Amino acid sequence: MISGGGRTLLNLADEIDSGRLRATIDLVIASRECRGAERARARGFETIVVPGEVGRETLDAMLESRAIDWVVLAGYLRYVHVPAKYRGRIVNIHPALLPEFGGKGMYGERVHAAVLASGAAETGCTVHLVDEEYDHGPIVLQARCPVVAGDTVKTLARRVFELECEVYPEALRRLIGSGHGRSGDAGTDR
Repeated sequence: MISGGGRTLLNLADEIDSGRLRATIDLVIASRECRGAERARARGFETIVVPGEVGRETLDAMLESRAIDWVVLAGYLRYVHVPAKYRGRIVNIHPALLPEFGGKGMYGERVHAAVLASGAAETGCTVHLVDEEYDHGPIVLQARCPVVAGDTVKTLARRVFELECEVYPEALRRLIGSGHGRSGDAGTDR
């Protein structure tokens, strides 16, 4: 599920194409027409644009009709109404070390600006299972990187995204490879 440029989607697709991630992308849901939706279509992925929030029943029907096992949020900026059958099977990546700098309205550059304003010495990213609260759910994997003198929102965002490109596929390998998916606790730290 995407809302923006689709960089995370492309990273995951490249991991799959290389054989490093044993998965398929059977559906892309975009919250709006965006560069990511264009990129998804260009890669041959079925892409549906659903403006606004997707209702629980609608999401469940879209996923079930395609036998989707896992839902991967890749820069999706809408609240996700988790269908009962998909509890513990929706995963997200957040560009900070949760629980710090998370919650409603904390996404993208806002997160990095908050990290810089706080004076934190380090930041990173967090892969977590999605529950009914923003940026909550059990943590699957976290990775850290330093905040360096002279960092701007853009330089920090770049460093964190480079980390995300490594961490998200690794977290998915652990989740998919473990058979985990229905109960909810997969927490480890990197």
